[in-house]
Amino acid sequence: MSAVAWIAVGSLATWGWLLLGQGFFWLTDQRLPRREAPDRWPDVAVVVPARDEAEVLPFSLPSLLAQVYPGRAEIVLVDDGSTDGTGGLARSLSERHGGLPLRVVSPGEPEPGWTGKLWALRHGIALARADGPEYLLLTDADIAHEPDSLRELVAAARTNGLDLVSQMARLRVASGWERLIVPAFVYFFSQLYPFRWVNRPGSRTAAAAGGCVLLRAVAAERAGIPKSIRQAVIDDVSLARAVRRSGGRIWLGLADGVDSVRPYPRLADLWRMVSRSAYAQLLHSPLLLAGTVVGLALVYLAPPVTLCAGVWGHDAAAGWAGGFAWAVMTGTYLPTLRYYGQPLLLAPLLPFTALLYLLMTVDSAVQHHRGRGAAWKGRTYARPEATPDR
Repeated sequence: MSAVAWIAVGSLATWGWLLLGQGFFWLTDQRLPRREAPDRWPDVAVVVPARDEAEVLPFSLPSLLAQVYPGRAEIVLVDDGSTDGTGGLARSLSERHGGLPLRVVSPGEPEPGWTGKLWALRHGIALARADGPEYLLLTDADIAHEPDSLRELVAAARTNGLDLVSQMARLRVASGWERLIVPAFVYFFSQLYPFRWVNRPGSRTAAAAGGCVLLRAVAAERAGIPKSIRQAVIDDVSLARAVRRSGGRIWLGLADGVDSVRPYPRLADLWRMVSRSAYAQLLHSPLLLAGTVVGLALVYLAPPVTLCAGVWGHDAAAGWAGGFAWAVMTGTYLPTLRYYGQPLLLAPLLPFTALLYLLMTVDSAVQHHRGRGAAWKGRTYARPEATPDR
């Protein structure tokens, strides 16, 4: 066989393994587990880190205020140095909509060694713990919840004895670029962290989706949250690892009533969202970066390239193997597109989307080595140190 044919066969074999051996990552059936109403509904504190979120708060905060929860619950919004009136807007929304009580606090400038929203979470969690809640709901300022979201999360945690319950919010898919890139973001995340493996007791795979995390307060204390992960750029995965390492039980799945309202209308917006932490995911390792580039090329780019090369070069083995690999890839992407309500005709375009993610990852590495490091809401963390969980 030709070299092109061997590449195609290698890609096809890889897709056979991904299809059956990677925790069936491509299925979208991991939703909240069985739930029963507890005899007593525990106290919950909802902690919302917010930095310059005036644009999205009118679409997200009212949904938290309107939670229908049988027990005691309050919201702590941490206005982390905003310059757009986030704190004042939150107070006015609370006065206008009523519902759950809201406290707005400001933590001041972050101390050295604290990244991203973890500085805000530190103060929000500390303030919430003073009232002794049994659970903490950590949710981002751009996340809108259905009225029963908190109740369902708590019921799932109590029924199944879980210390951490996380739902991956359904991201906004409205613009053309969002349709092309956003569903693939969830697809790639679940490929890295198959939800079935995360949810299996005793598994070494741990992950969470930072936009919606219900965390048992005693589990947070046992894991040293958030201090133990204060340097983590990818804080949600680090949070789940810390809880699991300390003996906690975790669960991660897709959401039905938790949605992100943050828009990413342009390619540049999505590019920044991905490249902000892509190289951190690779532990800032040039070797892992090189392996990732080669892997993405073999898995996602080789099938259409070898199919075309086989057809044009009259190489039947390359054409057939490349075509089958592309078909398997396309088939595994269909459930994610259905979950997002997108046209299934987008599935064959996954290789092009993967190419964009490859370029975003390389750009993330370039920015890191230029000393720009990871960034969050206008704060840049140049060349961050290794996170504690590496």
